[in-house]
Amino acid sequence: MSKTFPLAMAAIGEQVRLESINGGEKLTHRLTTLGLTPGVELSVVQDAGGPLLISVRDSRIALGRGMAHKVMVRPLDAIG
Repeated sequence: MSKTFPLAMAAIGEQVRLESINGGEKLTHRLTTLGLTPGVELSVVQDAGGPLLISVRDSRIALGRGMAHKVMVRPLDAIG
């Protein structure tokens, strides 16, 4: 079984699945409201050193680097 890693470490265009959010209740609620729920597939669209632009559920979301370090993901090709 492949190890999970922070979303901030994902390569541009890499398809990943959200495993968990290592944050407090407020952060978890905020991200869940944006559609970032366990099991959802997403990918990094842009990483220019600042916030990450991610694609999730047909939406694009800018996610601060600090938040992206708390979102744990797993590569899709390693699932199953």
